Amino acid sequence: MPTKRQRRAIKRLSNLRKQKGKFPELLSKIVEMSDIILEVLDARFIDETRNKEIEKLIKNKGKKILYVLNKADLVEKEKLKSLDEIKPYVFVSAIKRTGGKELRDKIKILSKSIERSDALGRFSVGVIGYPNTGKSSIINLLIGKNSAKTGAAAGFTKGIQKLKLTNEIVLIDSPGVIPAKEYSDFDQKKISQHAMVGARDYHKIKDPEIVVSYLVQEHKSAFENFYEIEFTDSEDLIEKLGRKKNFFKKGGVVNTDRTAREIIKEWQEGKIRI
Repeated sequence: MPTKRQRRAIKRLSNLRKQKGKFPELLSKIVEMSDIILEVLDARFIDETRNKEIEKLIKNKGKKILYVLNKADLVEKEKLKSLDEIKPYVFVSAIKRTGGKELRDKIKILSKSIERSDALGRFSVGVIGYPNTGKSSIINLLIGKNSAKTGAAAGFTKGIQKLKLTNEIVLIDSPGVIPAKEYSDFDQKKISQHAMVGARDYHKIKDPEIVVSYLVQEHKSAFENFYEIEFTDSEDLIEKLGRKKNFFKKGGVVNTDRTAREIIKEWQEGKIRI
């Protein structure tokens, strides 16, 4: 007889199997519908937020791809590597509202090499990317108003949205999808990577302290600078920060779960610059 926890795990896996069937089909449809595809990446984690499965499909279909490096205000561009692998690209900060003109210009340049299949002479631009990379915010930046719904929670966009950019350009928004082969409810490294790029909400992560450990291993100095705390490892950071923020349980013990989630929350909100 399965335990309650095992039954929940079985249910999650069952739901995931259903999603795996839907999401690739949905993204394939967007690729099919689009002449140009914008892949929105987190500029802090370019490789981690690329969906190479979909990139391969885009290239096999002979479609154009433009990489949009969002959250560019949170990185030092000159330190970024591997940019030669993702050309053409454009740096954008949806929150700072910068890079929109350059993005529009690059879309127009790419469109000149496309034969319009639309009866009205229009072409379609699909927007794809991991949850919480800022796809809807990029669309709103392009259009200049809040046409695409946005939210702080990962995967806020639930279905395909078609939006008019100009008389010649239609934008297609899509749900944020973690590639099926990368999804896991059990692999702590994968879970931590998804949390790191904002693809999993901080309040839904099972073991936030493990996620903080992965973050600290990669970006220790960024956390020391932001919190103005010197620490030896993630446990030391959580302990010191919990005391600093007065996150205590009964008996004066630091609430490590709450403190770890606070760290992940501020990381996902882009407050910690690397």
